Amino acid sequence: MKSPRDVVIVEGVRTPFAKSGTKLKKVHPAELGQVALRELIAKTNLDVNLIDEVIIGNTGNPVDAVNIGRVVALNAGIPQKTSAYTVHRNCASALESISNGYEKIRSGTMDVVVAGGTENMSQMPTLLPQKIQDIFDKLFMAKSPSQALPLAGKLLGAELKQIKALLTGNMKDEYFPVISVMQGLTDPFAGINMGQTAEILAKEFGISRVMQDEFALRSHNLAVKATKEGRMKAEIVPFPLPPDYKEILTEDIGPRDGQTMEALAKLKPFFDRQTGSITVGNACPLTDGAAMVLLMSREKAEALGYKPYARIRSYGFAGLEPERMGLGPVYATPVALKRAGLNFSDFGLIELNEAFAAQVLACAKAFESDEFAKTKLGLGGKVGAVDLEKLNVNGGAIALGHPVGATGTRLVITLMKEMQRRQVQFGLATLCIGGGQGGAMILETEA
Repeated sequence: MKSPRDVVIVEGVRTPFAKSGTKLKKVHPAELGQVALRELIAKTNLDVNLIDEVIIGNTGNPVDAVNIGRVVALNAGIPQKTSAYTVHRNCASALESISNGYEKIRSGTMDVVVAGGTENMSQMPTLLPQKIQDIFDKLFMAKSPSQALPLAGKLLGAELKQIKALLTGNMKDEYFPVISVMQGLTDPFAGINMGQTAEILAKEFGISRVMQDEFALRSHNLAVKATKEGRMKAEIVPFPLPPDYKEILTEDIGPRDGQTMEALAKLKPFFDRQTGSITVGNACPLTDGAAMVLLMSREKAEALGYKPYARIRSYGFAGLEPERMGLGPVYATPVALKRAGLNFSDFGLIELNEAFAAQVLACAKAFESDEFAKTKLGLGGKVGAVDLEKLNVNGGAIALGHPVGATGTRLVITLMKEMQRRQVQFGLATLCIGGGQGGAMILETEA
């Protein structure tokens, strides 16, 4: 039954997603978000004075834009009177931004909220090791050349040792640079990185290297097909590239046309080189991009004459063991289903983020397992069977990429537009979250 306080999604857009180190590598994440937000406003012809709040997900907080949500909002032309803030829930930051907006609109506090996420993983910094940082700290505090000169000598010696560490590839050397993105992808509780958590799932659920590579190939093939057939144009806005803005990026840089099993098979395991099966080919790449959605109460959308794509039926977050974080969707989806009063079989489409092929395939097995449901979820029986014909039908993050702070919104945009295209009533957007959590959001197409 429809209610004036239903939260509906009027529109959603995203920038092209680009593999880190490529076309978007020099674009500040605030500019990525600014372009996506401006295009969202232009596409909806929205009076910016009607926006109650802007909520942006981001994980790699740039030091020159600590509350990047506010920076994005002001640069996009949102009035100074409009509040804006940034949220961080690792991989689900941009889903968290939507759930925050949902709660504010549902409660009657607000009527119009922009939610989304932005991330430039190319620009996540390489940090000085502590040994060198200590010398710099003392150097900055030196009060005379006589105090500074010996420290400068120590700094030179330390940098030579750093070069040696880099040349030998000894990441455990105390002079080796701290790669922030690698540190950020390492769980501080379990002490292992996200790829290693996927290795655990691959072994526990019996997911072979061939199965993973086949799923990765599927992702690329579907993404390439969707791009060639023009389906991605419904969600991607053109991005003029600085500094001269003459070149315009219109498609994702990630999907590989002509990808083969033979090429995937040649790649060596990346996280466990001895017995592992996770490679850079069957895992998502580091990626740059931004995505935004316009949320409104039903009564506001109707008053302004908008026809929404979908209603947010419910959402849910749940926690689990950090070392098995990839199973997060299996934990979060039952929470969202209970709130929505629906069954897993009601979903006509599912967008499940492809952090790793092994993780998606493990989720599919866990969703269908009575034993898992009873022992891990406290349910009477399995959550439901995953139909591959309904899963990530336009490809997923293995091909499209996973800009961590933006992916949650990308999943929702892709889902709602494909639901409308196929006239599907209910859809699920879900993803695992580093640190041992899962997020899920259920959409209902507006008739």
